[in-house]
Amino acid sequence: MDCSDSPYDLLFKSLSLIPISHYLLGFLLLSLVFLYNVLEIHLLRDLIATGFRGHPVSLTFASGSELYEAVASKCQILHGRYLATSWLSSPHLQTAFLSFFGRPPVFSYRRQLFHTSDGGTIALDWLMNSDVMGVAINMNDTIQKDDKTPIVVVIPGLTSDSASAYIKHLAFKMAKSGWNVVVSNHRGLGGISVTSDCMYNAGWTEDIRKIVDHLHCQYPEAPLFAVGTSIGANVLVKYLGEDGVNIPLVGAAAICSPWDLLICDRFINRKLVQKFYDKALTIGLQGYAQLHQPILSRLADWEGIEKSRSVRDFDNYATRLVGKYETVDTYYRRCSSASFVGNVSVPLLCISTLDDPVCTREAIPWDECKANKNIIFATTKHGGHLGFFEGLTAKCLWWVRAVDEFFNVLHSTQFIHRKKEAQVSPLPIPLESSIDQGPYVNVTKDGMVTAIGNKQTNMEEEEELCHEHTLHAEKDEDKVQLQKPTELSQPSEHDRSRVTAPVKRRMDQLSRYSRKSIWLLVYIAIVTTWPLVGSALLLTLKRKFKNVLPAALLGR
Repeated sequence: MDCSDSPYDLLFKSLSLIPISHYLLGFLLLSLVFLYNVLEIHLLRDLIATGFRGHPVSLTFASGSELYEAVASKCQILHGRYLATSWLSSPHLQTAFLSFFGRPPVFSYRRQLFHTSDGGTIALDWLMNSDVMGVAINMNDTIQKDDKTPIVVVIPGLTSDSASAYIKHLAFKMAKSGWNVVVSNHRGLGGISVTSDCMYNAGWTEDIRKIVDHLHCQYPEAPLFAVGTSIGANVLVKYLGEDGVNIPLVGAAAICSPWDLLICDRFINRKLVQKFYDKALTIGLQGYAQLHQPILSRLADWEGIEKSRSVRDFDNYATRLVGKYETVDTYYRRCSSASFVGNVSVPLLCISTLDDPVCTREAIPWDECKANKNIIFATTKHGGHLGFFEGLTAKCLWWVRAVDEFFNVLHSTQFIHRKKEAQVSPLPIPLESSIDQGPYVNVTKDGMVTAIGNKQTNMEEEEELCHEHTLHAEKDEDKVQLQKPTELSQPSEHDRSRVTAPVKRRMDQLSRYSRKSIWLLVYIAIVTTWPLVGSALLLTLKRKFKNVLPAALLGR
């Protein structure tokens, strides 16, 4: 060996003797290790830790919860284990597979157009039990007014509609179990053009409130349930908390809710892999905004929308402006459902996964959910965002089976007939300058298509019909009383409650939202008027008690 050769020359000569195939093999091995960690693949951990038996589902509920004893304790799925599909053992693989493939069942909806009082149009897509069982004769079959078959209202997530894979999985499963399912597409989604200046956002609950009231009026004998997914879950929980006991629903489920929008906004920009989700959602929002450009360019900052690089940017240039929020953080704080959890008064099943790559577990309101006896919170260690694929073929979603079982047990028990009890947690006081509306949009492959349905519903006409029905009932009661003038009939407890219920509801809402404001106004009034009122009061006391009190005390 020549001593004049440098160590580096010897090293390079040695490395040159190694076959290129070995370098390629080493590079492939390092790449696999890198991807294994970045994609958070847990295949080996599933093998070592559980032997592919899956991890047990964790349940959180209030101590002595009647809901758990009567319903959740009978749900075998919630007390079992969840094992992700082996070739989808990653939250990112689960989420991506659901978005691009999903393997949804094949069926067709029946479309109904619902028109709101502000001119908006909402597409209601129905899937009946008779449709999946093959007994439907024609597409004009409708639900009878006295039909007691339970109805499930589904609220999709951000940029999702009734055609999304996970929505079709849920609708088909529930319909096959004997339920009637209706998917309430957000404004501008499901191929429907935006027909008003009002657009929905993560906290816009007015549309689902009107839809539920409409269904309750049309089918008063049918128990109403609701399922919200992702942003739809946030809207649902906020709606449940806002209305408290004054709600027609008898059961609900919130799947992969973001809970705290501000925390999720920080989380989605924390890591490189999360930024891919942020970018993908932004591209979808911008694409849909292009379809609604005539309206959004008038209501929002169109140039800012085109330059948006994140969901936060889009919310700043579109959602905040249309919804009239001061800042993006104001919008996130006002619309986060975590602030409304304490006032939920109907049985609510919440399902989240600890490895959700979009809605972080850091935002879950554990203590608030545990303090509310109407909530059962189920968490799994894996599952991704709305994925939860199981089985080697990945043809079914675990959370869909869990919701189906929970609703069936709840419906079969007497628990849904119990009197709803309001929780003690106060609702946050709304900001006067903030209006809960703003755009969240979706991209469709075929572009914007004005939907044509076989049924149309106008909200104002429906309210008039319900009002006329009430008036006819009252007139009938008056006729009965006129036929028996000698009998002094006292109004029944049902009649009194029917008359006073709307007043009590408004008084409860006024008291709930305005209690602190009223006391603040009283304090300000006392402080500002005390110099004048105090002097007059002191003068009056001096004149009244001048013969009783000592002269020194009266200031003479």
